[in-house]
Amino acid sequence: MTEKQSILGRIAQLTRANLNALIDRAEDPQKMLDQLVRDFTNSIVEAEDAVAVTIGNLRLAEQDYAEDVRDARDWGQKAIAASQTAEQARTQGDDTKAARFDNLAKIAIGKQIDHEGQARSAEPMITSQRQVVEQLKTGLTQMRTKLDDLKSRRDQLVARSKTAEAQSKVQGAISSINVLDPTTEISRFEEQVRREEARVAGQAEIQATSLEAQFAELEDYSKNAEVEARLAALKSGGDAPKHLEAGGLSTEPGQEQQQGQSIY
Repeated sequence: MTEKQSILGRIAQLTRANLNALIDRAEDPQKMLDQLVRDFTNSIVEAEDAVAVTIGNLRLAEQDYAEDVRDARDWGQKAIAASQTAEQARTQGDDTKAARFDNLAKIAIGKQIDHEGQARSAEPMITSQRQVVEQLKTGLTQMRTKLDDLKSRRDQLVARSKTAEAQSKVQGAISSINVLDPTTEISRFEEQVRREEARVAGQAEIQATSLEAQFAELEDYSKNAEVEARLAALKSGGDAPKHLEAGGLSTEPGQEQQQGQSIY
């Protein structure tokens, strides 16, 4: 009976377990829920084995009780048969035979009384065991229901936890985007591009200025060469070098005078 009470106590403790309190105290709810599922499953298996043993003992007791009842009935019938035979023998004047069957009837009645006593003593124990078995079956049903509920809630909580974790990551990404505005990075890159374009334009302008300076220097050199040539001609007492004017006309004195005469 002590073993039965311990089984009932364990089942009652598990079925009364406050899952919300256990989950709230857990550092990692998912691991806690997984462990609870394993513990409940193992406890159900152990309880099923214990209940099976209890049911088996009850069935044996019921068989013994039924056998005692049957044996008591059989011995009662044998006692009746022996008593009737003894009366027939006494009627026939055979006292020896009558005494022998009376003795057999007494033995049968004694056996009947023994089996009836065993059956009566087994009745309270069988009744109690039947109640215990029904309680154990009810407890097992409650445990299985609790396990199914635990598995369902575990799956829901795990899904909610993953959803919350994903939302947290998204919110963190959004927060980082707000802190580091990507448009600021684009503006900084655009400024770098503008500076590079300005630098390239400056180099091109420098190259163009240098080219113009080279051509200007060439013109200055040609002008200086002409000045030197005319100065040398003057020093030598010769005529000044010929030069061109607009229209390709020569400025030599003779030709200019002839041209003037031809015009007028």
